[in-house]
Amino acid sequence: MTAPTDLGTPPLTSSSALAAQRPGSAAGLVGTQQSPAGVRAASPAADELLKSAFRQHAAGVAVITAQGERPVGFTATSLTSVAADPPLISFGVGTGSSSWPVVAEAEYVGVHILGEHQQELAATFARSGADRFALPTCWRTGPEGVPVLEGVVAWLVARVVARVPAGDHRLVIAEVVTGDPAGGGRPLLYHQGRFKALRD
Repeated sequence: MTAPTDLGTPPLTSSSALAAQRPGSAAGLVGTQQSPAGVRAASPAADELLKSAFRQHAAGVAVITAQGERPVGFTATSLTSVAADPPLISFGVGTGSSSWPVVAEAEYVGVHILGEHQQELAATFARSGADRFALPTCWRTGPEGVPVLEGVVAWLVARVVARVPAGDHRLVIAEVVTGDPAGGGRPLLYHQGRFKALRD
């Protein structure tokens, strides 16, 4: 299944190359190569280089939820386990996303690891303007008032302990307080701009 455009990373093109680089700068050394005539080719812009490289990186797919005046949620491929003592997780969220104003103030968040059967759910929570909690999304109010999605591989409720500025995103760090890892099934992956099932 093809992912919505806001999760995709466009292929690298020559139009995204930097027009100029300072000699000897780190940016000027990234991705440079010599042409047959010995003329140094332009480097790709660092942001496009990052996107293109991470298209090769298979990531697990999660949905993050929070409760404000209304429930909010978004699809995240940046979820990671940070520490076991205390049990910390982290994820990134764009400050321009519709969910950020609620996540910015929320004391607790829900973390849901999606299964391979939930490609449409992942697409719904990635789609701009969608009513993400309307049917067919099945959810309930869980611990600490956090929206909990049904049918996921695992879910956690975590207390936010830090929001770290990172460019146009915030890195949210949260401490796990409860959850259920017993959903079972294979996880959903995101690779090459598409949601995919895990294969041995």
